[in-house]
Amino acid sequence: MDSPVTVPYTSFIKIDRKSNTPVYMQVSNQLINAIQRGVLPTGTKLPGTRSMSQLLEVHRNTVVSAYDELLAQGWIESLPNKGTFVHGGIKEVQNSYREFHKNDLQQYPKTTGFTFRHSSILDNPFEKSGCEYIFNDGIPDIRLTQIDQHSRIYSSILKRKAHKINQYNHDGSEFFKENLSRYLTLSRGLPISKNNLLITRSTEMSIYIASQILLSEGDVVLVGELSYFSVNMIFQQSKVNICRVPVDHDGIDVEAVQEICRRQKVRMLYLTPHHHYPTTVTLSAQRRLELLRLAAAYGFIILEDDYDYDFHYDKSPILPLASADTSGMVIYIGSFGKSLAPGFRTGFIVAPENLMNEMRKYLGIIDRQGDILMEQVLGEMIAEGEIHRYLKKSVKVYRERRDAFTVLLKEYLGNHIHFEPPSGGLAVWAEWKTPVNLMQLSRHCAQHNLFIPKTLLYQNRNLTALRLGFGNLNPQEMENSVKILSGCATGLISMI
Repeated sequence: MDSPVTVPYTSFIKIDRKSNTPVYMQVSNQLINAIQRGVLPTGTKLPGTRSMSQLLEVHRNTVVSAYDELLAQGWIESLPNKGTFVHGGIKEVQNSYREFHKNDLQQYPKTTGFTFRHSSILDNPFEKSGCEYIFNDGIPDIRLTQIDQHSRIYSSILKRKAHKINQYNHDGSEFFKENLSRYLTLSRGLPISKNNLLITRSTEMSIYIASQILLSEGDVVLVGELSYFSVNMIFQQSKVNICRVPVDHDGIDVEAVQEICRRQKVRMLYLTPHHHYPTTVTLSAQRRLELLRLAAAYGFIILEDDYDYDFHYDKSPILPLASADTSGMVIYIGSFGKSLAPGFRTGFIVAPENLMNEMRKYLGIIDRQGDILMEQVLGEMIAEGEIHRYLKKSVKVYRERRDAFTVLLKEYLGNHIHFEPPSGGLAVWAEWKTPVNLMQLSRHCAQHNLFIPKTLLYQNRNLTALRLGFGNLNPQEMENSVKILSGCATGLISMI
């Protein structure tokens, strides 16, 4: 057997003396790594503690502690009068450690040693940019978040209300669900109890859980002619047949829905009725009632996504379809705390109890622990009326931004685009009067420090449109962004 000193230990044991990890743990971890990767095969004799300490230029006690750790974990064994060996005793070993430089121990494998399914459907559609100005599809401005207030409530819960944390199971905080159910009853006309609620991390998680339970391969799912791309990705991953339904100024075309139902069995209709994504139109009250009638008659599920219910400016919002559902055909999905700091936002599902019982099983696999402290903060904000005061302030700011943004669009782009000021939400749907290549426009804007993601571009043979979010922009940022957009668009149009 080769002498242990011939193994180039100093080549694969690197000690970082500035690290918070104790030196003996660094040594033991790297020796374990070498054993696992076959650089130190079974039966390899390790140097004595004195020799190893000299090789690594560390105190002997450090090596003793490292060896003790290896012994405790079962990686090595000490044989009386013979020495310390990689577990397996004295054996003839191959000199694979002489080839270790071909398998760099400091680098994680770049590829797997096995095959797996690749999904083109779930490719990340989001882009990053270093531009100073960015349009998004309607995201609140986190700079408006009252972090100090959130932190104060969070700290208060830890110090004064820890007993409420005991009201928790794998379904989430009972305290939060009780308060959220009352809040939804009062604000959205949903006559529910906590037993009708499932707390999730996001709208996408809610829809994923619903699709796993309710959809099977080959099912027909109806969506708007233009619809939310992330939800479409979830449906496509479920291998359903997506059928697109026209959308006009009153929302989704109910007659088209009925015609499809006459021809084939429809399993689900996905809607964003409060402000249709991406066009921002509101589904009329008459069409809501007709859709409920059709769902009961043809037996299809209505998956109602109320992603921005809290943001309405000109009048009281129309209540959700779920508030008028008496047949149990609507699953209501929403978000809570969207205008709060990102860590304080959550999603939820409202559904009849029998379906909720099944959904809890899936949530228990995906997110069994949840975030109990965050839920306690949100429950406290509802109970003390803080969420109402916060939303009132936020809506005032976003109404002002909507008004300022629409004025700028008319001033700088009024000759090129048509739009209707949205009654709510944080984005404007702008259709171009003169068709322009939107990908080319996006590239030109990026060259002038304005980023327009491809997910905001809608262009086909009959439509050229942009969904422009304004919620994240202050007045000066709005003006600068619209000026850049106008200048780039004018330049491209002049070349047509």
